[in-house]
Amino acid sequence: MLLINSVNEGEELFADAHVLPASALGAIAGKAIKAYLNSTNKPTASITFKGTVYGKPAPLMAAFSSRGPNRVGLDLLKPDVTAPGMNILAAWPPSTSPTQLKSDKRTVLFNIASGTSMSCPHVSGLAALLKSVHKDWSPAAIKSALMTTAYVHDNSNRHILDVAFSTPTNATPFAYGSGHVDPQKASDPGLIYDITPQDYQNYLCTLNYSASDMALFAGDGFKCPEASSTMEPGDLNYPTFAVNFKKNSKSNIVTLKRTVTHVGIPNVTYTVQMNEPDGVSLMVEPQVLRFKKPGEKLSYKVTFMQKKGFMVQGGSFGVLEWVYLNMYHVRSSIAVTWI
Repeated sequence: MLLINSVNEGEELFADAHVLPASALGAIAGKAIKAYLNSTNKPTASITFKGTVYGKPAPLMAAFSSRGPNRVGLDLLKPDVTAPGMNILAAWPPSTSPTQLKSDKRTVLFNIASGTSMSCPHVSGLAALLKSVHKDWSPAAIKSALMTTAYVHDNSNRHILDVAFSTPTNATPFAYGSGHVDPQKASDPGLIYDITPQDYQNYLCTLNYSASDMALFAGDGFKCPEASSTMEPGDLNYPTFAVNFKKNSKSNIVTLKRTVTHVGIPNVTYTVQMNEPDGVSLMVEPQVLRFKKPGEKLSYKVTFMQKKGFMVQGGSFGVLEWVYLNMYHVRSSIAVTWI
């Protein structure tokens, strides 16, 4: 059997258990095969194994991976990160066949599986490792470390590609979030964006949750602060920036505030570096952060301004980094959407 991807499935190829000999093919190869089938009355085919192929780009964004923008909360960029989730050797219940078909009577203890259910244990394990090294870190601090140290280039130092398309296309933060997790760098991120439970509760207040809704998260005695009426959802101290511009506005300007906590070596000075999204100008105040000792917190503001006459369909993406020498690159993805 030849299992050929549709155009929407692109070049994604993942291992599936079958009950008969089968080969999976991407959309490009499938198009060529269909053209050949239509060109002759007696098509023939053979399969020749040419050995293991090395040097392919990795990692790649899987076509099935969940994509942004975050429709529930447009002020938070999702996903957060990407991690290994394709063709993972995983434990398998012997009561279930490898194909999950009732007619398949085979029993295995391990199977090749793909999906978020494979990425999740990778990230969970990394979070546990970071907690063992930094026992005083909050869940938000651990998440921040994983996000700001993630990478967006493959093993050939090119931008990570998205195989959801039949032609090579660079993945965006709506596909990988902050990038692919890097556990070694995450253990020493330099700066973290910490968030307290109170911060999350205040964030929900900015979304106009009712008192009964808030009670589910914070208990019956919780009341939204009066300042929540002037707070913006985008002010949550998240390690990324999701900016929403209005399509019908000619002067879109959004200012967001962030606070970073120093967790690296003493006496360091960070400078800001930016890769502006298409059609958007950035202004950061201050542009230099000086820390004397670990645990110190400093804040900064980022103003996003739409350039005259620009509006990018499907989103515009950039990067903001706080850099100390070549030791720390605290990276935040930026996604600007016109809504």
